[in-house]
Amino acid sequence: MSYLLQLIEQYGLAAVFLNVLVEQGGAPVPAYPTLVITGALADRGDYSIGLLLAVAVSAALIADLAWYFAGKYYGRKVMSTLCRISLSPDSCVRQTESVFVRWGPVSLVFAKFIPGFASVASALAGTAGTRRGTFIVFDALGSALWAGSAIYLGSLFSTAIDDLLNVLEQLGKGGLLLVTIALAAFIAAKWWQRRRFVASLRMARISVDELHRLLQQGERPTIVDVRSPLLQQGGRIPGAISLTGDVSGTFVSGLPSDGEVILYCACPNDASAARAAKQLMQLGYRRVRPLHGGIDAWVEAGYSLETAAAASN
Repeated sequence: MSYLLQLIEQYGLAAVFLNVLVEQGGAPVPAYPTLVITGALADRGDYSIGLLLAVAVSAALIADLAWYFAGKYYGRKVMSTLCRISLSPDSCVRQTESVFVRWGPVSLVFAKFIPGFASVASALAGTAGTRRGTFIVFDALGSALWAGSAIYLGSLFSTAIDDLLNVLEQLGKGGLLLVTIALAAFIAAKWWQRRRFVASLRMARISVDELHRLLQQGERPTIVDVRSPLLQQGGRIPGAISLTGDVSGTFVSGLPSDGEVILYCACPNDASAARAAKQLMQLGYRRVRPLHGGIDAWVEAGYSLETAAAASN
């Protein structure tokens, strides 16, 4: 642990910059503790608090702008990739969409306080066409609040943090081992949570080729798009209806329970579609299947989409 403390003391601002950049880039390497520690060191005069805040905000902005431009140019594929590498459950895309659709760019102000939200929110801002200047203003404000709160906590409890650092330094390699074990336990717990989540969604699925053949043969299963309105603007599978709320609400009225229902989304493991399918099964619908691979698999197979406006006519 003494080696880690030496890195912070010797490279200080560079270590902060790199840690924040890597975490905001999507790696599970928390930067908040580093900011708290350096905040305590700044309180005793080792660093300038203003410069420390500027370094942290700059690193966060660089990483967030990279995700913003990735979302702008590559759209939903970027968000899907983010959730595949995320330690959070696979519904993170839909949850982020819900928050962003409700609050817009203002959601970037508190995005960094929600685990797994920051990178996806930045990519979604690009996908949604948020103006670059607007994104920078709100993201910089959110980064300043996030980093500033950590630095403030560090300075507020600098005496207690100094005592903790002294204890860890005395422990030497044992202290580093404890921190490593704690990080490994956190990652393992998230991995197990994700595994259980995926297992809960196992059910029969329909392939995009099979669905396309059904449509070509003149069969008309009820196709349901469970994505957010924001993503549906990019087009839907022909004939699909929109479901953006609770399954038991507006959707089930008037739908025969013995008809075939196909649901799709744009998320890893077809998470949102599978959850909605399970809810329909609990309501008595017997022929319900998620579309394997969702809208991305449909597009990759070369099948056509229709715009939301055309679908509503």
